Amino acid sequence: MRLNVINPNTTRSMTDTIAAAARRIAAADTHIMATQPAHGPVSIESHFDEAISAVGVLEEVAAGDREGADAHVIACFGDPGLLAAREVTRAPVIGIAEAAFHMASLISTRFSVVTTLGRTGIIAEHLLDQYGFRHHCRRVRAAEIPVLDLERDSDAALARIIEECRRARDEDGVGAIVLGCGGMADLTDEIANAVGLPVVEGVTAAVKLAEALIGLGLGTSKHGDLAFPRPKTFVGRFEHLSGSTE
Repeated sequence: MRLNVINPNTTRSMTDTIAAAARRIAAADTHIMATQPAHGPVSIESHFDEAISAVGVLEEVAAGDREGADAHVIACFGDPGLLAAREVTRAPVIGIAEAAFHMASLISTRFSVVTTLGRTGIIAEHLLDQYGFRHHCRRVRAAEIPVLDLERDSDAALARIIEECRRARDEDGVGAIVLGCGGMADLTDEIANAVGLPVVEGVTAAVKLAEALIGLGLGTSKHGDLAFPRPKTFVGRFEHLSGSTE
């Protein structure tokens, strides 16, 4: 099977980190196609960044379909463009936040999320409500590090994340930790060993869920609100989207 793993930002080193984590966890017969948009923000840390990146995500989903992808993973914890991406393809589309919440709820009745910045923690709280996991999550915590510090100052960033995870363990009464950023995809083992709790990371969780959906022969429903968008005319920079999306 072929999984199209999309880093919605434009930082190549983060795409490489995400791809390596996906390939380590994927089944032997799963081929990981790691992509990123040609245009957009270098990191995603706000609603504005998510809105800009969503168009690039949709373009990468379309490109992945043309290359024979069996499923798509959106590897940003805000799950930017997730429902729109599901509209434009029959293949499963998995957001890493939704995947991580599902996995954590299967192994613990309570979890906490540890993310990068406080403002993105608020976005994670919105997703917990939207996906129905608010009652499972005790707290969303922020290490207060910019996303790109995971690349530029990785040792210091890891230390801050581990410190916040230990606080979650000691103060929140949880059984598991969810890492709230795709850029943390390569940190799971180190954090789990340091904290002594199961640590769920969204990229790897999404890869395994995508494999499961493909194995079950399940794709995105084309009935109701996830049906293909009605064809219409777009103008200006989006003129290339005019016509049918099927």
